[in-house]
Amino acid sequence: MDDRAPPSNGAALQAVYPDSLTLRIDAPTALTMDSGAALSPLTIAYQTYGALNAAKSNALLICHALTGDQHVANLHPVTGRPGWWETMVGPGRPFDTDRFFIICANVLGGCMGSTGPVSLDPASGEPYGLDFPVVTIADMVRAQALLIDHLGIDTLFCVAGGSMGGMQVLQWAAAYPERVFAALPIATAARHSSQNIAFHEVGRQAVMADPDWRGGRYLIEGVRPSKGLAVARMAAHITYLSDSALHRRFGRNLQDRAARTFSFDADFQVESYLRHQGRIFVDRFDPNSYLYLTRAMDYFDLAADFGGSLVNAFKGSPTRFCVVSFTSDWLFPTSDSRAIVRALNAGAASVSFVEIETDRGHDAFLLDVPELIATTRGFVDSAARARGIA
Repeated sequence: MDDRAPPSNGAALQAVYPDSLTLRIDAPTALTMDSGAALSPLTIAYQTYGALNAAKSNALLICHALTGDQHVANLHPVTGRPGWWETMVGPGRPFDTDRFFIICANVLGGCMGSTGPVSLDPASGEPYGLDFPVVTIADMVRAQALLIDHLGIDTLFCVAGGSMGGMQVLQWAAAYPERVFAALPIATAARHSSQNIAFHEVGRQAVMADPDWRGGRYLIEGVRPSKGLAVARMAAHITYLSDSALHRRFGRNLQDRAARTFSFDADFQVESYLRHQGRIFVDRFDPNSYLYLTRAMDYFDLAADFGGSLVNAFKGSPTRFCVVSFTSDWLFPTSDSRAIVRALNAGAASVSFVEIETDRGHDAFLLDVPELIATTRGFVDSAARARGIA
């Protein structure tokens, strides 16, 4: 029996008692990272849905976004809410669990069971905090490749994901082209823009400005920078939406009052909504993980790893691609997706491209958008036929 006292927040609790399958690698050098750090031991927490067929040809890896996790299609053990992509994953859905073996792993640096800043540093016996090595998207994918090796899968039928998940999809296709039959990057880019780096820096500074951050040692000192993390989430959440979506949902409507209070209370519904998003986020996410994962996105520049040419990243790729963007996504605009498509075309890769008209902003990839569901279903079914999956 484990007699350790559980941490005081849901995210840290999952790191100690993860409600997921886990792979632990204790080799002297479990993972060599882009920073040069050698990370060991390494734990990867993951969920699976459906069954792997005898040929091991139906494995579909889903990569989660910045604040997502491995609980893609099951009740979340901390929040009790449905999985974050239940519109897409399940029996009869585009990622059909009656046909495919679905895998989703918590990323390296995350806080839902995979090794990250909340994990215990074997050198000190205390949470890593800022002693954890800086993580890149390539590091996340290397860790996922170790998991896929562990599962005995040589080639993934498909790798799919949106936003930061889409970055991982692109990294998979570039780093392991022979292991990815089909790739579905949604609402993403081959490198993070200056504007997006700026938004992330605002969020990180909000966390670090909270007096309870304590230089990243808050778990050791028994406090938590909840206010700073909530503000970071509020600022980021605005970027996931569009102006028209915010206006349609909230306008300038007041919140539970007939007139303005002439105070700094949440007079407007949109203010109350953002405050609520901040409050519920801090219950399930670790502040240091937020710093690390936003930094991983900032560092992502796929072309830089291939001589400065995005074409070189995909030249001669055997992978089939479907690239998806949304008209109202100003965080990862369609121009980012078109740059990926141009590079794929120039590299003679097989690629289709769909720009979906919606006013729901970047978050559209998480929502019930019929054209996204139809596009995904069509691409997956076509790839499955080519792969010989019934």
